[in-house]
Amino acid sequence: MTITIFMLSLLGFMALGMPIAFALLSCGVALMVHMDSFDTQILAQNLLEGVNNYPLMAVPFFMLAGELMNAGGLSGRIVRVAEAMVGHVRGGLGYAAIITALIIASISGSAVADTAAVAAMMMPMMRKAGYNVARSAGLIAAGGIIAPIIPPSIAFVVFGVAAQVSVTKLFLAGIFPGLMMGMALGLTWWMIAKKEAPVITQKFELERLLKALLDGVWALILPIVIIGGMKFGVFTPTEAAVVSVMYSLVVGLFIYRGLRLPDLPALMLAAAKTSSTIMFLVATAMVSAYLITIASIPAQVADLLQPFMDNKILLMFVMMLVVIVVGTALDLMPTVLILTPIMMPIVKQAGIDPVYFGVMFIMNNAIGLLTPPVGTVLNVAAGVAKTSLDSVIRGVWPFLLAQTILLFLFVLFPQLVMVPAGWFR
Repeated sequence: MTITIFMLSLLGFMALGMPIAFALLSCGVALMVHMDSFDTQILAQNLLEGVNNYPLMAVPFFMLAGELMNAGGLSGRIVRVAEAMVGHVRGGLGYAAIITALIIASISGSAVADTAAVAAMMMPMMRKAGYNVARSAGLIAAGGIIAPIIPPSIAFVVFGVAAQVSVTKLFLAGIFPGLMMGMALGLTWWMIAKKEAPVITQKFELERLLKALLDGVWALILPIVIIGGMKFGVFTPTEAAVVSVMYSLVVGLFIYRGLRLPDLPALMLAAAKTSSTIMFLVATAMVSAYLITIASIPAQVADLLQPFMDNKILLMFVMMLVVIVVGTALDLMPTVLILTPIMMPIVKQAGIDPVYFGVMFIMNNAIGLLTPPVGTVLNVAAGVAKTSLDSVIRGVWPFLLAQTILLFLFVLFPQLVMVPAGWFR
């Protein structure tokens, strides 16, 4: 009965057009009323405790680092390096978009920010060169969802807090799957570019590449600093976020000089707005998570999944299918915050590695950013590319299929995630 109350109240409030955060809070109130335990003090306490968590401090800092990086000229130089590397081959700008997405993903941690940044820089170049606009926007959107997988990932921070899993381990475990996502996009683009990409007359110029590398070296060093610092225990993910802010600030102000002091208040306000949305979602989700636990909903769900509990691969397959279905209707953060307290007890009971599940869970939710009707990243790509959402949906499907196949390949062979994770640790 409690599962029914939880689902009906949550879906009902969302159907009324209530924002997700308030729907989660209202859903928690509905559960309290159903259990005859309504208490405003418990609500307030869980709201405060939901965001009173040290790792969550990384969220606003990574958001600010992304804003500083874009405004300070780091993103533009990354694009020029990628274009100088592969711009001479057929479909070269598509490969450049993938490389750029991978590098910026290792700085921003946000799929929406990554997609907007890459699309703003690459779409004018691809349109001018004669690339199919819808296919190009689809490729950039698919590249944008790598950001929640490669560290520093804001989604990993939120999941780690909600699931009580080491954020550092999640970060390091996400490196290889993120690179594999980039390779899957590259292979898919290679098959498409043979037919669709315009013929290239440009030649490779070593001097041009060296010049781009020299100019972009400060931008390319940042991912190495962040990942290397966490791997060798120099700083925690939260401290890495602060380091990335200071690095982007210094480089943007004094080296590339694309950033001006009068720009900082607006950039800080933009980062604060996005961060406050995420933090309020986390706070309200903690109310629901507390009441989900009190109402024994995970145990009830585990009973429903009991036939699959003896087979970890089959259980993961079923859970991933559930996440795919939910991801078509909800954005990444709400899905993470709603399903984590329900699925984690099942994961632990089945003996599945929580870090492996976390990587798979976030990767699945990231893919959900490409699936209509919500498809947040699709909307961003369509908006920046100035084309219709329908055309971007048609353009993205080969890349969406490639990422989904890779997801289920990781389900069948967990070693593809966990063995490289051991190397990075």
